[in-house]
Amino acid sequence: MADPQPLLSQSDNQQENHSNDHQQQQHEVKSLDDMIEQTIGGFGWAQLVQAILVSLASIFDSQQAFLSVYTDAQPTWHCTNNNTTTTTCDSRRSNICKLPKSDWAWDGFASKTIVSEWGLQCSSSAFIRGLPSSSHFMGCILGTFFVARLADSSLGRKNMLLLSCLVMSITTSITILSNNVWIYSLMRFIAGVGRASIGTCTIVLLVEKVGRKWRNLVGIMDFFFFTAGTVSLPAIAYMNRDSSWRAIYLWTSVPALVYSAILYFLVSESPRWLLMQGRQEEAMKTLKSLSTLNNDIKLQKSVVYLHRRETSKVEDDIFSSIKDLFQRRWARHRILALCILGFGIGLTYYGMTLGIGNLGFDIYLSVVFNGREF
Repeated sequence: MADPQPLLSQSDNQQENHSNDHQQQQHEVKSLDDMIEQTIGGFGWAQLVQAILVSLASIFDSQQAFLSVYTDAQPTWHCTNNNTTTTTCDSRRSNICKLPKSDWAWDGFASKTIVSEWGLQCSSSAFIRGLPSSSHFMGCILGTFFVARLADSSLGRKNMLLLSCLVMSITTSITILSNNVWIYSLMRFIAGVGRASIGTCTIVLLVEKVGRKWRNLVGIMDFFFFTAGTVSLPAIAYMNRDSSWRAIYLWTSVPALVYSAILYFLVSESPRWLLMQGRQEEAMKTLKSLSTLNNDIKLQKSVVYLHRRETSKVEDDIFSSIKDLFQRRWARHRILALCILGFGIGLTYYGMTLGIGNLGFDIYLSVVFNGREF
């Protein structure tokens, strides 16, 4: 009769080894950040390509932010007849609103900007002339509160970025068909709602695909491409200086549409968000595409273990992340400090760039210089 003791010892050893492996896995992989450090903690070609593809969205984001500097500006004009009326026409000093229409004319053609095409130069107040820009940034504010939060819930970072780019580019294309300032302002408002989440989705999607060591680097890439978009806009406007304002919208919307297709096919989703949504297979596939390791078994065990840990923390309330910010004292202090700093920096940077047309400087070179200071 065989001695059962070896079998019992083998069973005990297997259980003990399994327990030790589980404890070792708990020790090695405590969070998704730890798994990212172990799998894609480096920075290879896969991460670089993904970072560039994601950061390209900031180019079109910045172009839409400052597009009104050229499309909504008041073009230059010249005197046509100085001797037939009692008024004296001087294109450098005279107010065209106090001159007869027969005494002056726009330089070039009347549809160069919306001001010259729709006769907004003599509006009763600056409200009408500033309505398109105000509508656009009001759309950005509302979009941040009511649309951007979908990136944490149902849509995810990639789909939210894709939706934002599509809404922004399609609306910008339709803006070409506007025949009055009210429809034009509505289109600018919708474009603002669309681009509201591009900045946040871009930076989050960038840093969630790399390890802690490289997050600062890829974060800077986002601002670099934003600056590149700001600097490229004057070049586009200068090449179309003898065309209608609609040409600038065309040259900025079509590339954004092409980029949306590239984004859909070539950019992967955030592995963190996939894991939080319980999509383990997709999360593992994304991690494998970015990882330089070949240990699929260890990666799969880590994904399953972290799925159990992280999904237990998920709340169905889409405002849960906002609640977490305000429930913690240190988070409230940081948010308040960031809001104050962001308001001051934004007021200076955006205010200077958008107000260049009122300062009497060259609107092409001035935007380039201001864009480089971002």
